[in-house]
Amino acid sequence: MKDNMKVMEACKLTALVVDDDTMVRMVHGKMLNSVGVKIQVVENGKEAIDIHHSGQSFDLILMDMDMPIMNGIEATKELRSMGIHSMIAGVSANCVEAHKRAFMEAGLDDHLEKPLTIAKLTSIIHKIKDGAEIFSLEDHNKIL
Repeated sequence: MKDNMKVMEACKLTALVVDDDTMVRMVHGKMLNSVGVKIQVVENGKEAIDIHHSGQSFDLILMDMDMPIMNGIEATKELRSMGIHSMIAGVSANCVEAHKRAFMEAGLDDHLEKPLTIAKLTSIIHKIKDGAEIFSLEDHNKIL
């Protein structure tokens, strides 16, 4: 596990935590920080849209489904329509299959059930890291 932590710390990823629950934002933020991910937090989907309109971008967006003002499904659809290609992982306590499917269809890359654990988080970070390695290899081959 210690080697995993070193790998994570070396990757210098950024994440946006989108959740209306203060405690969830704090816990998810601390977990991400513990593996070396730089985080920013917002309270709802509209704030996630606004932060991207301001020019900020993130490698990972942890998106809650049920929030006031703008829920995770609406926010994910809007982010995708804006051309945002960040990995968006839905994080929800709502395990009803129809709700999960609607969330995935909105444009999620993955869905994780609350509570989020280091193992679940590590899995997502590895997917981002592996995707970045594949992308950079493809770019390298195009240049050659």
